[in-house]
Amino acid sequence: MRVHAAILLLLLLLTGCEPPHRPPPPTLLFEGLPVRGSMADAQRAGFTDCIKDTQYVRCRRKDVMLFGHGPYRAAVHPLYSDGSGGFDELTLYHDQDQSAVVEVGMMLEKQGWRLCRTGTDENRGDQAIYTRAGSPVRFSMDLSYWGKRRFRILPELHQPTGHCW
Repeated sequence: MRVHAAILLLLLLLTGCEPPHRPPPPTLLFEGLPVRGSMADAQRAGFTDCIKDTQYVRCRRKDVMLFGHGPYRAAVHPLYSDGSGGFDELTLYHDQDQSAVVEVGMMLEKQGWRLCRTGTDENRGDQAIYTRAGSPVRFSMDLSYWGKRRFRILPELHQPTGHCW
């Protein structure tokens, strides 16, 4: 679904048309952190260090803890230059330690979250995806990366999860 949306957005940008404007999605908090919502939701949660671009806003917050792990930096990306399209994921990362978010994945596994990977075998992959029945969110961690390793918290929409064990 996201691939189709990205292709549509690219085609619209190439033709000079703006994508259809969407309202912000309903608010979803997990462990007190905003996973989905409006620009106002992000700012109420302390995401006030914002950089504006033509297509989105990136709002960051320092010293974020998750399940007692951290501190991490976190960011949300509301759509449109004014942020009026809201956001639908929370990204955690660490500025100096690319492996810092791995501890959250290990903790999730110990708590019974199911691990799946989007790669071609159990030793390689693009994303480690953690799901748990009944949870309103899923977690996705970059396994192959060039910049900062991201650990994303996303609304659970029952998308494919790759190969699980």
